Amino acid sequence: MFSTVVILYCKEGTKVKFKLFIDKNHEEEVIIYAHEKSDLIKEIENLVCENNFDIIGFLDKEGVKLNLNEIYCFIVESNKIYALCEKEKFLVKTRLYKLEESLPENFVKINQSCIANIRKIKKFDASISGTLTVTFKNNYIDYVSRRNVRKIKERLGI
Repeated sequence: MFSTVVILYCKEGTKVKFKLFIDKNHEEEVIIYAHEKSDLIKEIENLVCENNFDIIGFLDKEGVKLNLNEIYCFIVESNKIYALCEKEKFLVKTRLYKLEESLPENFVKINQSCIANIRKIKKFDASISGTLTVTFKNNYIDYVSRRNVRKIKERLGI
């Protein structure tokens, strides 16, 4: 077994003790003790989830492993689930509710047929009627349902 302990000083001014144990006889796990769920903890959580969650997308019957960082959103069209990336749309054979349960915190359901990667949102536009329009960095446009507005605002810290 190999182990190391490092004290990290974060940009938030906090100090974190980092322990790493390498032991082939133990299952890999990440355990975090924290006073609160900080931005650092959320980032670690996202990294762990991204590395342990594979999405296979199909483009012309060819399966491709998709990187979560490259996915703008998941949408439903004609009862099929698609992962929208910058220029391409991949068919995904996982149900939307399963994706919602499994995706890291930077993915949030904005309406019945769309789960958005909040890191890929360019802007929000609020209309007089109360609807919220989302424009992604790839210029795809969708809408936030009224029941999801509060969740979006919380996730964005607004």
